[in-house]
Amino acid sequence: MHTWTLRRGTLSLPSAGRILGILNITPDSFSDGGRYVDVDVAVRHAQRMLQEGADVIDIGGESTRPGAQEVLPQEELRRVLPVILRLRELQPDSLLSIDTRHAQVARAALEAGVDIVNDVGGLGDPVMRQVCAEYACGVVLMHMQGTPSTMQLAPRYDDVVAEVRTFFEQRVSLAQQAGIAAEHICLDPGIGFGKTTEHNVQLIEHLEELRYKDLPMLMALSRKRFLRDIRKDTVEMSLVAAQHGADLHRVHEVAPLRAALDAANP
Repeated sequence: MHTWTLRRGTLSLPSAGRILGILNITPDSFSDGGRYVDVDVAVRHAQRMLQEGADVIDIGGESTRPGAQEVLPQEELRRVLPVILRLRELQPDSLLSIDTRHAQVARAALEAGVDIVNDVGGLGDPVMRQVCAEYACGVVLMHMQGTPSTMQLAPRYDDVVAEVRTFFEQRVSLAQQAGIAAEHICLDPGIGFGKTTEHNVQLIEHLEELRYKDLPMLMALSRKRFLRDIRKDTVEMSLVAAQHGADLHRVHEVAPLRAALDAANP
């Protein structure tokens, strides 16, 4: 069994898998933009996901859909901090994650009580590495080719599996040099972030080859556009990813995946 060391203790990662419930506090996310911008509505949705079996609530204030433009950190903080503070007050023992590529946002969210920094920038920013090391939090290190505004224009790889694996090796090394212990790091191949449908499928089917230093692997397949191309839904492909070694799953709808993972791993 894999484990993941967070800011407050260690999370075991059983074969049934752990789930990160997505809480987008954004006006422009590709599937739920604007639904949870009200603090009370957002908090109720987070509590509902926890009741349905989410192990972590992943809170984001910037859309990273294809073509999305960068949000200033001050605006991102305006969106997420009230929700983090309210959830920490009402759910003191629940695990919270901040989905951000900005070190300023990560620091403020950690001060407010989050346990994990989910960085779509893959810890490429040395200041982000410094912040994560300082707070000894859990870190999701994700691969992305380009930026959200450019990533789907013309993604190209000679060997997507080998190149993502090399990226992990390089970024984990930088993280460790900055003082982030390996046991705090979780890897995410970034499905849909600068990848074609073929690239996405290859990464899922070769997930075992991406694992580095036996670090946990997270898959975020929920509502990704490539699922329409292969005529599969989030639950079906998350189960495939689990069979190939995924330890955590980041999804919008928690209950159906929780039931499917538990049924597959009685």
